[in-house]
Amino acid sequence: MACPQNRAIRETVYMEITYDGGTVTGVTAGEPGEIGVLLAHGAGAGQDHPWIVAVRHGLAKRGLFVLSFNYRYTEAGKRAPDRMPMLLHVHRAAADVLAGECERVVLAGKSMGGRVGSHLAGDDGWPAAGLVYFGYPLVPLGKGDPRSTDHLEKIAAPQLFFAGTRDRLSPPDLVAAIAGAVPDGSLKVVEDGDHSFKVPKRTPKTSEEVLDEVANAAADWIIARI
Repeated sequence: MACPQNRAIRETVYMEITYDGGTVTGVTAGEPGEIGVLLAHGAGAGQDHPWIVAVRHGLAKRGLFVLSFNYRYTEAGKRAPDRMPMLLHVHRAAADVLAGECERVVLAGKSMGGRVGSHLAGDDGWPAAGLVYFGYPLVPLGKGDPRSTDHLEKIAAPQLFFAGTRDRLSPPDLVAAIAGAVPDGSLKVVEDGDHSFKVPKRTPKTSEEVLDEVANAAADWIIARI
């Protein structure tokens, strides 16, 4: 059943997410329902960054229940991300919390957060109902060769990729090939968008309007496919 647009958003609720070794902060938006979206932040900023806040509320206003969280290094105020095993450890703990509230969980994330979610589903077999990548970091910063994406082909659940035409880390032509190679992949290209979907001032729409459209497109896909 389709979710109504522009639903009033329940005030964001803060919670503690416990993993084996400590706790991190989680933030929810919306009301628990059948579908929950786990929104993971990128490498450079935590869940309180305006980008994550905008997407969290953009998904929630469409009737989806959203949980974002900080990774351990972010919670500790550090800049350098933890190694993948620890990122996965915390990510799994947050996903398990959301799975306790919703029947189906979509793993979504900005850049690094999306990649960690993909490894959780592809390598660790966490039962995601779908995955959404807001700028999958296919080409590492400062490098020319793409990362291996073999684990993505192990994921049977539908996967949605967003890629900006000005994004050097997630070039649409390369991402299109990956989306076509996975069992159930889709690509939405963001014209003039960079890695955060910011657009030049010459673009008719503002960066805020574009990001809102991205959040709406993600919600539409989740509602239709999951």
